[in-house]
Amino acid sequence: MPRFDNVFEYPENLNGAGLKVGIVMSRFNQDVCEGLLSACVAELKRLGVADEDMSICTVPGALEIPLVMQNLAQSGKVDALVALGAVIRGETYHFEVVSNDSCRALMEVQLHTGVPIANGILTCENDDQALVRMQQKGQDCAQAAVEMARLLSLVSERTPRI
Repeated sequence: MPRFDNVFEYPENLNGAGLKVGIVMSRFNQDVCEGLLSACVAELKRLGVADEDMSICTVPGALEIPLVMQNLAQSGKVDALVALGAVIRGETYHFEVVSNDSCRALMEVQLHTGVPIANGILTCENDDQALVRMQQKGQDCAQAAVEMARLLSLVSERTPRI
């Protein structure tokens, strides 16, 4: 049901059928990342994304994810991307660098290529926080990737009345 009379509103669409989704996962904090991946792939399948329309790349850590994302986005072979990783606070400033720079770089790739990226790089204080969040975050990223791919497709097809 529309919120406003005579105002077009793009519908939410979580139908993943026919979409091609690339996933890039960090191997650092592998147990958490595998949990993120498992939840993400299961949710993509539930949303209708076929196994053959998913591709998974693994990289050493979160800072390596954006470069692979950029290459996948520029390939023209994916409709959406999902970044999966876990940055857990340690005793040094490295946590802030990795957290901030990986997020910033993902945003740059997304904005420069026009391919939506669901950011599933957890930034947690400890392992317990990461383990608690991995299942839900993996699912959320799958949904965000599908929804944004569908929305961008609709936005490019329809010229709004202005």
